[in-house]
Amino acid sequence: MSMVPHGGDLAAAEARWGRPAEGCWLDLSTGINPVPYPIPPIDPAAWQRLPQHDRLHRLLDAARSCYRAPADAPIVAAPGTQILIQLLPRLRPGARVAILGPTYGEYAACWAAEGAAVAAAGSLTEAAAAEVVVLVNPNNPDGRVVEAERLPALAGELAARGGLLVVDEAFAEVTPQASVAAEAGRSGLLILRSFGKFFGLAGLRLGFALGPAAEIERLVRWLGPWAVPGPAIETGIAALSDRTWQDQARARLSADAARLTELLLAHGFADRGGTDLFRLAEHPEAARVWDRLGRAGILVRPFPDRPALLRFGLPGDEEGFARLNAALG
Repeated sequence: MSMVPHGGDLAAAEARWGRPAEGCWLDLSTGINPVPYPIPPIDPAAWQRLPQHDRLHRLLDAARSCYRAPADAPIVAAPGTQILIQLLPRLRPGARVAILGPTYGEYAACWAAEGAAVAAAGSLTEAAAAEVVVLVNPNNPDGRVVEAERLPALAGELAARGGLLVVDEAFAEVTPQASVAAEAGRSGLLILRSFGKFFGLAGLRLGFALGPAAEIERLVRWLGPWAVPGPAIETGIAALSDRTWQDQARARLSADAARLTELLLAHGFADRGGTDLFRLAEHPEAARVWDRLGRAGILVRPFPDRPALLRFGLPGDEEGFARLNAALG
């Protein structure tokens, strides 16, 4: 499987441009909340013992509640959603797969590597004839949202012929109305949720899948025992249960995303969408801007196949906004 390019590779950035004069990078190349959830005090036993099943069940309950899924929805926790994406093709080996795109590149790579016939689709109507339909909602990188009301019927149609609708809700925390987690457990519908992006703790490696019992049971079996480490379980329980922090984070991210959009427009970019965790922008000299920002110690996400576009994550503080403004100017 060929490597899919991703953001966040600061070692590669430093090899290209050298160490920033400021001494540290301003990494805007990912869609990760730059103001993370404060890691709670963790009992040393969580580091010393194997992960405890009662605490894992508490984590799963917290996830169902946070995502507004049914209390009995089948759910599995994993060390990040990436491993789930890599396991999904084993649920429908050799399937005809339609991926609503352009979107996150790992889906096409992982399904193709397992022998699936993968095709890009420009709409749900175009995708509906496939056996498996993959939808990132809200989408990465343009923030496109397919109305949640449309998805249960499609899942039902796919289920009737043994198919599956995969809905990746990695960025749904900032667009809760886009989520179909309330339908979790329905035949033909499998939902992925990422913990690290909204909570700003991507290094923790925690993600979830919700779906029909048969599919979730297979994922549980393939992941094996102790898939999620004890410290991640404890941090996940605290963060997923903290509604006050979540509401405050949504408000701050919304304001900062609007501020970032205004800044980019002021520097000659056209807004091409995004979410409250990142903005996609177009510039006629995007490649030159990307290089200039890199020389200033600011890493943003380019798209070699769409060279006029750059994706900007959010600066986490006033200093970051000022640094980006100065570098663009």
